[in-house]
Amino acid sequence: MTGSSKAASGSNPTDLLRISTGSDGLDDILGGGFDANRMYLYEGRPGTGKTTISLQFLLRGARYGERVLYISLSETKRELALVAQRHGWSLEGVDIFELVPPETTLDPDRELTVFHPAEMELSETTSLIFREVERVNPARVVLDSLSELRLLAQNPLRYRRQVLALKHFFTNRNCTVILLDDLSSAQDDLQLHSIAHGVVMLEQLAIDYGAERRRLRVIKMRGIRFRGGYHDFIIEMGGLKIFPRLIAAEHHKSFVGNFTPSGSAELDQLLGGGLERGTNALLIGSAGVGKSSVALTYAIAAAERGEHAVFFAFDEGRGTVEARARTLGLDLEKHIESGHIRFQQIDPAELSPGEFAANVRASVERDNAQIVIIDSLNGYLNAMPDERFLILQMHELLSYLAQQGVLTILILAQHGLMGPTYSNLDISYLSDAVLMLRYFELGGMVRRALSVVKKRSGNHEHAIREFRLTRGGVKLGPPLKEFSGIFSGTPHYTGPALPDGTIE
Repeated sequence: MTGSSKAASGSNPTDLLRISTGSDGLDDILGGGFDANRMYLYEGRPGTGKTTISLQFLLRGARYGERVLYISLSETKRELALVAQRHGWSLEGVDIFELVPPETTLDPDRELTVFHPAEMELSETTSLIFREVERVNPARVVLDSLSELRLLAQNPLRYRRQVLALKHFFTNRNCTVILLDDLSSAQDDLQLHSIAHGVVMLEQLAIDYGAERRRLRVIKMRGIRFRGGYHDFIIEMGGLKIFPRLIAAEHHKSFVGNFTPSGSAELDQLLGGGLERGTNALLIGSAGVGKSSVALTYAIAAAERGEHAVFFAFDEGRGTVEARARTLGLDLEKHIESGHIRFQQIDPAELSPGEFAANVRASVERDNAQIVIIDSLNGYLNAMPDERFLILQMHELLSYLAQQGVLTILILAQHGLMGPTYSNLDISYLSDAVLMLRYFELGGMVRRALSVVKKRSGNHEHAIREFRLTRGGVKLGPPLKEFSGIFSGTPHYTGPALPDGTIE
């Protein structure tokens, strides 16, 4: 139903409002935030970030001058203040109603107050909550947590009735409520899902190696179109930083698909004029054959034109890449210092795929990057929990970059040096151009060959050229017409005399 029709039917105009969740990432996933004056559920195991994101919700309301209330049945005000302090927040402006008295001790001779949830009746607990809400009259409420109510209820029927009583109570008030549930019940409490207007699930995953991964999923949201699936997030100072799942279809930009010069006339000639903007190229070959060096020439050439390029290094440190650039006569350091090239070293054990995709987006949308280099896909694979997801994520990322007019250069290292090589990852079908770089042996020397084996966007040379990494950059020789079997690693020369292989 549209907003105009709802207003015409006599509905409360405040029901049309959308309010921020306190997280820009979650607001983006929901297309603007929560519907006001509804009840929502955050569920997740302890440590997933429910308390943090719910405090963000209240602090955002306090910033707008709203009365906000945190009702705690499990944590004390002192514990909440510590959480806020760790994030650099102040709880000034946030009313906290704790049903756990700070003076309670383990002294068996000391009488427990009637506020302790383990000793009070469920109906009395809800009555205390109702009275406090009526006294404060807040616009935003967080109830932490339903596990305490579940314990007091002792049976599912009574528990559901009390949750319904909470919902009916808040329905008559201009108040947006978030319920927290730590999933302490033995089985999924799906009855809560039917009661709540929306449900957000937070997860923490322990992988075999590296830091834990956190992600969230919007399970339901009545009347709101949201971005489905899992969204990675991290907890940092300042709260939850959520990385909405990238959907390429949501991002379109007009651009001219002209050639992007590589800085090498011979390489551009081999590519039939060059690589076009809005395409991606896969450089595939054995370790050390020169894939990163070829990619560097594109980044340096872009920087010298005044464009911005970004180099994501999964396998090598900045010092190693800068040393390689110096041996090629490329002044990478100068362009990094000027800001035309951004070099970022990625630790795949610490970075989630969603965070990496957000990093790429920021490079394009904030820094206006024209060239994105990912070195290498082997390292990127290690950041993914499953190879199937790598292919899907890479497809979405490449589609997004193509629609932004960015030239993307992907590097994939193959196993083996000489002779047959292979890779446990094949994304050549996603690539607009594929450049194969190979070692081959001839006359007691190890040489390098390069060929374009695929280019969707136009014609290209079908020849195989020898290339060398020199102080003057990447140098290509003429087509190797009198050789056969170069890609096998042990070619046969059919010419009149063995060439010396010199490339001027």
